[in-house]
Amino acid sequence: MNINSIKVHIIGGGVSGLVAAQVLENHGLSPVIIDANDRVGGRLKTDAFRGFQLDRGFQVLLSSYSAAKKYLDYKSLNLQKLKAGSCVFAGGKQYFFGDPLRDVSLFIPTLFSPLGTLSDKLKIAKLNFHLQKKTIDKIFKDREITTKEYLTSIGFSKNIIKNFFTPFFSGIYLESELNTSSRMFEFVFKMFGEGLALLPKGGIEEISKQLKNKLKKTKILFNTVVSEVKDKEIILSDGKKIKTHYAIVAAEPSNLVRGLKNQKVEWKSCQNLYFTCSKRVYEKAFIGLVSNQECLINNIFYPTSIPASKKGKDELISVTVVKDHGLPEEELIERIQNELREECKIEDVTFLKLYNIPRALPKLNNLKYDISPTETKLKDGVFLAGDVLLNGSLNAAILAGEKAAMGVLEAAKKNIVKG
Repeated sequence: MNINSIKVHIIGGGVSGLVAAQVLENHGLSPVIIDANDRVGGRLKTDAFRGFQLDRGFQVLLSSYSAAKKYLDYKSLNLQKLKAGSCVFAGGKQYFFGDPLRDVSLFIPTLFSPLGTLSDKLKIAKLNFHLQKKTIDKIFKDREITTKEYLTSIGFSKNIIKNFFTPFFSGIYLESELNTSSRMFEFVFKMFGEGLALLPKGGIEEISKQLKNKLKKTKILFNTVVSEVKDKEIILSDGKKIKTHYAIVAAEPSNLVRGLKNQKVEWKSCQNLYFTCSKRVYEKAFIGLVSNQECLINNIFYPTSIPASKKGKDELISVTVVKDHGLPEEELIERIQNELREECKIEDVTFLKLYNIPRALPKLNNLKYDISPTETKLKDGVFLAGDVLLNGSLNAAILAGEKAAMGVLEAAKKNIVKG
């Protein structure tokens, strides 16, 4: 048997599975992706709805992600830049706070904002400078403490932690206590410091569409549910069995692969609500943060503040809710509308759509940046991909897909030599 005749099946057509397929194609294989949905993308999905394009969850691409730069063609994604800062709603007022080195218009607002002390702002600049010099390898080898402990140890005031760090990083971590690893904080802070937050003009799903369109020899089985993955066999929910040489599980493995130890993944959830209104309370493409910790709203964004392929006649507001609240849908919508009015002074808000996202990010400890191909092996013939292996980021999903495919290729070459 030669390498080209090896059968590889990939369970899950998200970013990690698509990248794994690309790597296998680059080495002469023709893999098969099996996906339970009607299109690829995993957590990167965009829907057309009433004239608007709605991302399922507010997500951005950070330009400094090295793995993304390797596998994505940034130019053809038609990426739109978000501003290098935030609009913070605090005490009924709005304050612009950000990086004046990349946007000089933020210098005066940031310097004189009451969100933190002058010492806090100097510490942010010092931290930014420190992390630009610190290697990613060093970041992920350092001892882990919580982000909250990390910020306190640096000496940031309670005010700046409450007004800026908590709402900003809660939206990234999808948890409001800042219990996420300090490794993730340093990595994300470094990535924001080195680059920009970007969104494709056609929505976040353009990323997965581009990866899919690059595939030339990969077959994709849509609306196909896998119930179990065995060595050399995949069992579908309808009982059908598919013979394979290798399987890459680019989905949570605990329900698919028997006999795993410590592989069950816990997930962070969030809710993403869309509203329309007649005008924006700030014009530029800033992420809006709500500092009042009694509020359900974590962040807001106007997708209509950047060019988009589909734009309805009104302004569009994306609202992210991270906290658990137990409210039924109608009460949640009413609560959010009230908070938009009271905290952000956004009037005439009309509800558009709600997305419940139960598996938005994996809840992980001992975060890693990268992994060796052999470490992706779950058992004979079965390999794992996905950000669950490393850290909750798009960069991690890409790297894990690459390394799982390389793990398959290494195993296949060894078996060919033995044969």
